[in-house]
Amino acid sequence: MTAPNDLRAFLKAIEQSGDLVTVNGQVDWDEELAGLGRLSCERQGPAFMFNNVKDYGGWRVTTNPIATWRRMAVALGLPADTSVRRLYEIYAEREQKTIPPVVVKDAPCKEVIIEGDKVDLFDLPTPMVHEGDGGRYLGTWDIVVSKDHDSDWVNWGMYRFMVHNEKYLTGYPRPTSHLGKMLLDGYVPKGKPMPIAIVIGADVNSHFAAAATFRLNGDEAELAGGLAGRPVELIKCHSNDLMVPANAEIVIEAEVLPDGIAQEGPYGEYPGYRSGEMGDALCCRVTAITHRKDPILTLDTTGFMDSSATTTSISGAIAIKRRLEKHGVPVVDVYVPPEGGVHLAIVSVRRGGAAVAKQVVEVLTQRRALISKVIVVDDDCDVFNIPAVLHAFATKCHPERGTHIHTYTGRANALTPAYSQEERAKRLGASVAFDVTWPPEWPVGTTPIRATLDQMYSPAMQEQVLRRWQAMGLK
Repeated sequence: MTAPNDLRAFLKAIEQSGDLVTVNGQVDWDEELAGLGRLSCERQGPAFMFNNVKDYGGWRVTTNPIATWRRMAVALGLPADTSVRRLYEIYAEREQKTIPPVVVKDAPCKEVIIEGDKVDLFDLPTPMVHEGDGGRYLGTWDIVVSKDHDSDWVNWGMYRFMVHNEKYLTGYPRPTSHLGKMLLDGYVPKGKPMPIAIVIGADVNSHFAAAATFRLNGDEAELAGGLAGRPVELIKCHSNDLMVPANAEIVIEAEVLPDGIAQEGPYGEYPGYRSGEMGDALCCRVTAITHRKDPILTLDTTGFMDSSATTTSISGAIAIKRRLEKHGVPVVDVYVPPEGGVHLAIVSVRRGGAAVAKQVVEVLTQRRALISKVIVVDDDCDVFNIPAVLHAFATKCHPERGTHIHTYTGRANALTPAYSQEERAKRLGASVAFDVTWPPEWPVGTTPIRATLDQMYSPAMQEQVLRRWQAMGLK
């Protein structure tokens, strides 16, 4: 199998794997459409293709492209039943073999061009995602392209954007994000608007790259090529010089005002809770909208177990493992469970103990502290086996000596639901490591032995049991 080269090829592939449901009956853009997507996330159900959106004839909307491991596997060109461990391995391999993009002169995303007075954001079937949101959110599964003012660095990120009126968007790229720093360091001091492009419905691997935890100043277009196994085709925007994926469904070209703000939020975010209140955010004036004929708008109904959970699970876990290796931690595996809303990591180590657990939490909070809870286990515990991890946590973590808390100021994740409003505003936070390893000072042979087949039975008996199991036709 090969990775699908655009959204439509991906949708066809997940339809063939049984992971897409097409809905031809009319569905309301006002919460109903997103509500169906939200329920599917919570039940590990299929993606949806809505062909009949109320008030928006000629438009289609698809929800939660990769909110399950099965759909992520298909996006990478793998069988839908590929194991999570294998997905991690393949992503890590491909991430190290980036492929430069190629530039094309014509592209599907330019089939329809809307500019000037004809621009009207309400012509797009932008949904009301959750009850209580500050408005209709267009940027939930997007690629936001921006360029540094003083260098050639181009960044792809995934940021939320809310429709403010017919021609303006307001968004929430945090000041610490790449886009936020580009704006504040390069454009605002010079009083210049910052051009951006909001890409909707590109090939799924390009969205992977935009959401990935990737190296500073890295080229996400090259990462997308590596993940897909072929170059990403790029084309220049209509109203600015930014390059965007040529196979995208929709491209919204805009400029961020250096001296303007607009109200944005609240919004139901990826940790699974509504975040904050309505407040000041950056303001963007839309200069052009280009899209394919019969366009498809992509929606991630953000919240518990959304598409961002799977993407950040893999890229975030790999980044954590590499950072721990760089600092000399004897790490074996890292898993970021999607169920944890990117706030939990499970780390297995060859050698455990309090010192190692403390080192892990200190390393992971040196810059931005996104992970607030880390479970450190011995390497005989499979980090991808959540029942085994829970058993180890419940039985091996000492209630007093096994808890190591690290506090910090100015780098906490403001979207952490457990933080108070004051803590979020000041970015005050803490991360905790739970030491679920046997103390290295215990004498050899004194650690308890697990009552499991692989621990309490001889190799010969294990083989005999496995043979009988298979003979009975059991999986």
